[in-house]
Amino acid sequence: MPAKIYTDKDADLKVLKGKTLAVLGFGSQGHAHALNLKESGAKVIIGLYPKSKSREVAKKHGFEVFDTGEAVRRADVIMVAIPDTKQPAAFKKDIAPNLAPGKTLIFSHGFSIHFKTLVPPTNVNVIMVAPKGPGHIVRRQFTEGKGVPALIAVYQNPGKDAKKIALAWAKGIGGTRGGVLETTFKEETETDLFGEQTVLCGGASALVQAGFETLTEAGYSPEMAYFECLHELKLIVDLMNESGIAGMRFSISETAKWGDVSVGPKIIDAGVKKRMKAALKDIQSGKFAREWVKEYEGGYKKYNALLKAGEQHPIEKTGQRLRSLMPWIQKKNLKGAQADYNK
Repeated sequence: MPAKIYTDKDADLKVLKGKTLAVLGFGSQGHAHALNLKESGAKVIIGLYPKSKSREVAKKHGFEVFDTGEAVRRADVIMVAIPDTKQPAAFKKDIAPNLAPGKTLIFSHGFSIHFKTLVPPTNVNVIMVAPKGPGHIVRRQFTEGKGVPALIAVYQNPGKDAKKIALAWAKGIGGTRGGVLETTFKEETETDLFGEQTVLCGGASALVQAGFETLTEAGYSPEMAYFECLHELKLIVDLMNESGIAGMRFSISETAKWGDVSVGPKIIDAGVKKRMKAALKDIQSGKFAREWVKEYEGGYKKYNALLKAGEQHPIEKTGQRLRSLMPWIQKKNLKGAQADYNK
C-alpha cells in the first residue's frame, strides 16, 4: 500500500501559534527553516554560541539572537540545526540543562538520536522534519511559492501532539507544498547515510573520477574527459529526476541506450552491489557512526586529508578552467559558504 503523502490541507500552522520557535544554528538548513517559518507567521528566535560568525547575519535578517542555552530556555519548540558531530557537546552543555517538560526537540536528520550520541529526557517531544534538499533550495523554493518535499518522524511523544507539531513545522517551511512522508528516525538515518555514501556523493564522485582517469590515461584530452564524464552528467540526472530512468532513456539516442543497458551492468555489477550491502551493514550496525565520531574526536585528520586529496585531483583544475568559459553556469564559492554554515 503506497505511503500517505501529507499536503497543506493536512497541516495547521495554528498549532505553532503562541509558541516560541528556536533554531539552533544559522547554517544551511537552519537559516532556511528560520526564514521560512518567520515568513509563515511564526515567532522565531535564533540560538548560537557566543563567538559564532552567524550572529550578525541572523540579526541582519531581523532575528533576535541568544546564546544557545538561553534560546532553549525561552522556546517551546527547538530545532537542533547543528552538525551531527557537534550536537552531543552542545546538548550536554547548553540544551539539556534548559529543557523542561512539554518542550519539543526537532532534528533535520536522525543521526544523533538513532545512534544515541545524545539521549533526550523522556518528558519532551522528539521529532524530525527533514526536507529532501539542501537549505538554499528549501529557501529558494519557498520564496517562489513552491516547496521541497520533506520527511517527518516521531521518536517520542509525551505531549501527544508531536505529529501535529511536525506537520505544522513542515508546512511552515514549505514542505507540505511539495508533499510530506512519514518515516522513522531509524529508516531516515540509515537510508540517508547509504544513499550519500554509495550513490549520491561517494558513488557518483568516485565514478566520475574513475571515468576521467580512464580516458586521460588512455591519451584523451582532459577537456574531452571532463565533458563526457562530469559536465554531461547533469543533463542525464535532470532527465532521470524529471521522468525516471525509463524517461531518461526515451530522451537519448539508440546508441546511448544500447550502451546504457548492455555495458552499464558490467561496470556497476554484482561486486558493486555486494560492497553496497557491506556499506549498509556498517551503517546498520553503528560501525560507520562510531568511526565518524572517532574521526571528529581525533581532529578530522583523515577526513581533511581525503578532502584535500580530492581537491587536488586533475579533474578539478580542468573543470575550473572549462566552467570559466561557460557564463550560463552560476559560479558559487560553495566551499567558503559551507565553512561558514559550520560555525
